[in-house]
Amino acid sequence: MPTPTRTSTPMSAEIPAAGIPAAGTPARETPACETPADGAVPGFDLRHHGDAEVRGADAGLTDLAVNVRAGTPPRWLKDRIAASLDGLAAYPDGRAARAAVAACHGVPEGRVLLTAGAAEAFVLIARALPARRPVVVHPQFTEPEAALRDAGHTVERVLLDERDGFRLDPAAVPDDADLVVVGNPTNPTSVLHPAAVLAELARPGRTLVVDEAFMDAVPGEPASLASRTDVPGLVVLRSLTKTWGLAGLRIGYVLAAPGIIAALERVQPLWPVSTPALAAAEACCAPDALAEAARAAERAAADRAYLADRLGEFAEAGLRVCGPAAGPFLLIRLPDAAAIRTRLRELGFAVRRGDTFPGLGPDWLRLAVRDRETTDRFMIALAKALQDG
Repeated sequence: MPTPTRTSTPMSAEIPAAGIPAAGTPARETPACETPADGAVPGFDLRHHGDAEVRGADAGLTDLAVNVRAGTPPRWLKDRIAASLDGLAAYPDGRAARAAVAACHGVPEGRVLLTAGAAEAFVLIARALPARRPVVVHPQFTEPEAALRDAGHTVERVLLDERDGFRLDPAAVPDDADLVVVGNPTNPTSVLHPAAVLAELARPGRTLVVDEAFMDAVPGEPASLASRTDVPGLVVLRSLTKTWGLAGLRIGYVLAAPGIIAALERVQPLWPVSTPALAAAEACCAPDALAEAARAAERAAADRAYLADRLGEFAEAGLRVCGPAAGPFLLIRLPDAAAIRTRLRELGFAVRRGDTFPGLGPDWLRLAVRDRETTDRFMIALAKALQDG
């Protein structure tokens, strides 16, 4: 593979993987110092997320925009959370939850930091860890870049290419990047990068941040680095939001070397994780809960395959499914996707727009995996939307 083209400018530079421009790649962005205070960047609204599709009057739409497992949280988890309310008069004590997370991954407790959702961890990293040349691998969840920008960093991008299946080539990352952020499986592409490929990115003097927010939705978690203690500078982020339906409770955690954990903890507010969220974290790390999550991952994989097969029926209309996919969502490309998305809303379905992700453009949509009955209803709506278009 040819040596990637690299650039080092005061701009928010985009570095195409393998030296070729990604499909849908826009013009170079404005300098970070010119980024609006809300985190938006010309061409990419980094602070737009799937929940914006189903707020207010749109709450009644069938939700294919938010990647949270439907029908959650389960009753037993609601009961555990409700039981914790009797302790709200006391300040939160995270020791039991921290121990449960550590035991779940087979690491010492000193390698665990509980956070108010995985998104808080991006803010802590941006504020606490030094970075002269931070690089974010895109397309991926945009909050890491937004947090780095808000902390005053100039961010460079490595844009993965759809012609390579959005797969990561470690050589595409600049050698002197001292902070690298990558998702696995990646939102929104649903690509699962092999653990060995990600480990190649690690080196002395570099912090490697791997966002594994959706890893527990991958059967067997074959590419997870969460339990690895031999990878220098590794920071793994995990979330309990997706599998357990706890987006409103805000609970996630960081796994890293004790020195990194201590640095993050120093910039974290006091008592950042509520007592109910701590109760949920402890409960979700129990053996029975882990077994339930594993079964849910298997069901999601089967439902994803069904969704992909049904979408294949629209290949003649120019619809293409990005794959192979590993997460509980699919990325699709189709002509005039923005108009199709609007028509789908009129037909009762919310889907995630793709043009807010660097490296994608207006022809992309992301679909959350749902049960087969919901998929069949969606196919009827999609056929109607395409016909109308």
